Amino acid sequence: MSPKVRGVVGTAFKTTRIKRKAFFLIADVFLISISLYVAFWVRFDGNIPSENLKNLKYLILPLLGLSIFFISLLRGYRITWRFFHLQELGRLIGAVTLATLFEIFIIYFIKPGPAFAGVPRSVLLVDYILTIGLLGGLRISKRAFLELKRRLNHSKIKDIRTLIIGAGAAGEQICQEMQVNEKSRYYPVGFLDDDPSKQGLIIHGVKVIGTIRDLPEILRANGIDEILVAMPSANSKQIRAIVDIVRSAGPDRKIKVLPGILDLMEGKVALSDIKEVQVIDLLGRDPVKIDLAGIKAFIGDRTVLITGAGGSIGSELANTALQFGPAKLVLVEIDETELFHLTNKFKFAGAKIVPVIADVRDRAKMEKTFSLHRPEVVLHAAAYKHVPIMEHYPEEAIKTNVKGTMVLAECAIKEGVKVFVNISTDKAINPTSIMGATKRASEELLRIFNLRKSTKFISVRFGNVIGSRGSVIPFFQQQIKDGGPVTVTHPDMKRYFMAIPEAVLLVLEAAAAGAGGETFVLDMGEPVKIADMAREMIKLSGREPEVDIPIVFTGLRAGEKLFEEILGTTEETEPTEFAKIFKATNKKILDDDVLFQKALKLIDCAEMNGSKSRIQELLKEIVPTYSPDPNNGQTAYW
Repeated sequence: MSPKVRGVVGTAFKTTRIKRKAFFLIADVFLISISLYVAFWVRFDGNIPSENLKNLKYLILPLLGLSIFFISLLRGYRITWRFFHLQELGRLIGAVTLATLFEIFIIYFIKPGPAFAGVPRSVLLVDYILTIGLLGGLRISKRAFLELKRRLNHSKIKDIRTLIIGAGAAGEQICQEMQVNEKSRYYPVGFLDDDPSKQGLIIHGVKVIGTIRDLPEILRANGIDEILVAMPSANSKQIRAIVDIVRSAGPDRKIKVLPGILDLMEGKVALSDIKEVQVIDLLGRDPVKIDLAGIKAFIGDRTVLITGAGGSIGSELANTALQFGPAKLVLVEIDETELFHLTNKFKFAGAKIVPVIADVRDRAKMEKTFSLHRPEVVLHAAAYKHVPIMEHYPEEAIKTNVKGTMVLAECAIKEGVKVFVNISTDKAINPTSIMGATKRASEELLRIFNLRKSTKFISVRFGNVIGSRGSVIPFFQQQIKDGGPVTVTHPDMKRYFMAIPEAVLLVLEAAAAGAGGETFVLDMGEPVKIADMAREMIKLSGREPEVDIPIVFTGLRAGEKLFEEILGTTEETEPTEFAKIFKATNKKILDDDVLFQKALKLIDCAEMNGSKSRIQELLKEIVPTYSPDPNNGQTAYW
């Protein structure tokens, strides 16, 4: 967005806020005046003495001044009419109470003049009650009107009759949003919650009608169209149990969920947060506890440079980093379309966003970028990652994954970067593929660079991330959409999976705590059979595996392992202060100068388009645990 357009949008928002404040200010002046008049009228049974009537104008001015002052002081004009909450009502009552107390003090203790003499105490009490009622009623009126309108019209509109599972804070918020949002098609029928103390409670007019055990009976008796699991802290075992109950209860009903707690760090939910149940919700991983304060100290008010920013991991790194308040975010990406979409997504972000189209192999461009922006933290996610493709183009994997990392590391040292974080992979462990071997080589290079002490270099390994570009889940989704078959390479193939937000937060947590030179390994839970994942995804689409959509086994691809490993044959792990983060230590490492020279030799070979066999020989010298797939030149890309 251009500065001119951003300025127009900002001016429009500012104008709306000013108009809203002016409306409530004028309305308050009118209602406070009316309230005082009515209080006298009630006290004197509709016949206000002429003396009191004459003195009203002297009484109303200080009352208006005090009331408006305290309402402003307690942020009573920073409200949204449609979403007036109890917290705002409490502040309003506090402001009116303070104004009334000050008025009592002026009238009965200071006694500034005859106009203030003889004001009955009952007038002030009635005025106090009326003012709260009128001002509070005005503020809640729009929300009440919209909710009443929705309740009156729900029978005329084909609303989605929704059962909300979870009557906690998230469930309460989403229920309210369903009722007041004009665009909502959801009609909340009831809540389910296993907490005995919540049974029978009525939340925004919607009753807690049972527990999760009652789900089959409630589904049959209430004509439910959709079930919403509104428990952000629920683990996948709980979600799977609910999914199984719903499936066994008869005709298919849609099951939706709110994102996990990591996706809702601000603690607020909206209709836009509701999503279909995905296979990641059922994978069996426990919720992760993250040291958010540590990440905030690591990212906050710093210039952060992210390479590969348009990719699945890079874009999530950018999105997450923004939540911790960086001073500037430099987004480096070679794909201009992805960079365009990313910067457009962040156009209203508080931090300064700087998009940079560049290739990490381009030393001159990287040096210029680092010199211009002086990043303090580098998150290096740029890499070639597709195993079968890289088996056919090993020289490109070397030039990006090894040379690109070396270029960035040297720029980081030159410009005084504090922390450099390399995103690595479990495929770097006892690698059988070019891609895995190059990522392991980059880890070893950064270990050497860390010895120069000016910059902390850290590598973090994790497994497959759910939903990343080109990963198995979007691939299966498209195959299911096309009617099948779903293709799996081997019936016994297993992989570790992580949700992208979880992986990114763990990366940042490890980086914030690292001393430099470490390779961290993330606890990736239990491995998942790819065939089981395919079957579950077919079921989530409302169809039956092998009945509606067949599963076909196609054989291992170039460079693929049947099982991914957690540690290399020469590695051990050490625990860290964080439950899901471990440190890998290599018992057998090469001499640093020798390894560095071998890396330069490997890069020269790749840039001269050397043969694959020669590249493999040089990789083996750097990564002794590299064991190439003997069939990797004979199998297909896919």
